[in-house]
Amino acid sequence: MPRYEYRCRTCGDTFELSRPMAESAAPAACPAGHDDTVKLLSTVAVGGTAAAPATAPGTGGGGGGCCGGGCCG
Repeated sequence: MPRYEYRCRTCGDTFELSRPMAESAAPAACPAGHDDTVKLLSTVAVGGTAAAPATAPGTGGGGGGCCGGGCCG
């Protein structure tokens, strides 16, 4: 279930709620009981690294010396 972030305009508290997408625009009361809240625009960051596979020199997979699909040197 998606998590949505809200901010209370009365006390300034920021909080998250898990709710179905169909209820994402529904009003949400803050944990302190205030009803004047606004849904925040959240961003998702996905991190990680991926390494390119290593190829041995002279096997046709490396850079340098290859042009147009054929090895020149």
